[in-house]
Amino acid sequence: MWSLAAFLLLVPSIGQAATLEKPILSLHPPWTTIFKGERVTLRCDGYHPLLLELRPISTLWYLGHLLLPSHKKSIEVQTPGIYRCQTRGAPVSDPIHLSVSNDWLILQVPYAVVFEGEPLVMRCRGWYDKVVYKLHYYQDDQPVRYFHSSANYTVPQARASDSGRYQCSGTMRIPVESAPMFSAKVAVTVQELFQAPVLRVMGRVQGRGPALGGVVLRCETHLHPQKRDTPLQFAFYKYSRPVRRFDWGTEYMVPEPEVEELETYWCEAATATRSVRKRSPWLQLPGPGSPLDLASTTAPVPKAAALAPANKPLSFRKPPVSRSVPAVTSVPNTTSAGLQFPSGRGPTAEPPACAPPTPLEQTAGALKPDVDLLLREMQLLKGLLSRVVLELKEPKAFPEHRETLETTSHFAVSQGTPETTAVES
Repeated sequence: MWSLAAFLLLVPSIGQAATLEKPILSLHPPWTTIFKGERVTLRCDGYHPLLLELRPISTLWYLGHLLLPSHKKSIEVQTPGIYRCQTRGAPVSDPIHLSVSNDWLILQVPYAVVFEGEPLVMRCRGWYDKVVYKLHYYQDDQPVRYFHSSANYTVPQARASDSGRYQCSGTMRIPVESAPMFSAKVAVTVQELFQAPVLRVMGRVQGRGPALGGVVLRCETHLHPQKRDTPLQFAFYKYSRPVRRFDWGTEYMVPEPEVEELETYWCEAATATRSVRKRSPWLQLPGPGSPLDLASTTAPVPKAAALAPANKPLSFRKPPVSRSVPAVTSVPNTTSAGLQFPSGRGPTAEPPACAPPTPLEQTAGALKPDVDLLLREMQLLKGLLSRVVLELKEPKAFPEHRETLETTSHFAVSQGTPETTAVES
C-alpha cells in the first residue's frame, strides 16, 4: 500500500520535471572575492515538490564535483571554488566562482551577470575594512576613476564597452601611510540584453474600400534567454524623420503611395526606460514590379537591403568612371573619330532606350577630350619637326625662322602634353 501511494505521488513530479527550469543560486553579500577567514551565504531558489510527498524537501549542493552534506536551502561557506545547487527533479544551477584572497587589497565585483542598462558596482576593499586612500580604479590598465578615500565605483547604465579587466590601487595607514598597493585583476563582462534589430519586409497588404494598402515592415530582435520577459518598444523612421514613435507594436505599414518613392527606412528597439536603445541597418523598399509583388505576406525578404527588378540592388549613385587607359595600337593623324568600338558602335551612337551605358562607352566618353588634345599637339609637333628637317637640308631657305626655332627648343610643353626636344644642327 505504501509503494502504491508513493508511486501515485511521484508520477506528477516526474511529468513536471520535464519542464522545470534550473534553480537560481545567489550569494550574500554579493561579492565573488572575500578575505581569508570570512564567510558568505549561498541560497538556492527553485522548484520544490508538494508537501504531500512522502520524502522531505531536499537541496543538493556541489563544490566542484564534490557533493556537500547539507540539504538546506542556504549554506555558509568560506572555501574557494565553484559552487552549484540542485533541487529535486530540476537541472543543476549556474555556477558561482568564489575566490578567497590573502592580499591587503581586493577588488569585489558582482557575482551575477550584469546586462546592458543595469548598474555596475565595484568595491575596492582593504584588509579588515581599513580605509583606502588615493584610490584609483583601472579598466584594461587605463585609469577610469579616482577617489580621495574608500568609495564604490558605479556605472549607472552599463554598456558593452564597460566589459574588461578591472583593478584598483591605493594606500592604507598601517599604522603610517603605506606605498601604493594593487589588487588582483578581475574580469567583468556586460551581457548583451538584446541583439541589434533587423528591419524586414513582410509583404504587401491590399486595401479595401477607401483604405489604402501598403507594405508591411517588421522590426525583429532577440532578447537574452535570462531576460526574455523584458518588454521592448519599437520606433520606425523614414530616412531621418520618424514615421511612428515608440510603441509596443513590432510592425509598421508603409502606405502604398509612399512605396514608389523608393525611400530608405530603419527601426529602433529600446527598453521602456530607454536605458538601452539599438537601431537597425538601412532598408530600401523595392519598387513596383519587384519580386515582393508576387510574395506572400509571410515570406520575408532574404536580405535587409531591398531588391530592384532583375534581382539587382538599387543604387542612386553615379557609376565610377574608370581611369585606366586601354592599349592603343594606332592613332589617326587627323581626328579622334576613328576610334574603334565593339559591334561597330561609334562614340556618338545613341544607346538603346532604357539601357545603361557599358563600361567601355563610359571610358571612351571620359577620354575623348584628352585624345583630341593629344592629336592636336601631335599635329603641331609634326609640322614643327618638318620645318626643322627642311632647315637642316637647306639652311638658307628659312633664315627668318632660325632664331624662333632656337628659342622654342629651350621650352617644354605644359604638364599633360608631350615634351619638344630640339635637334642640334
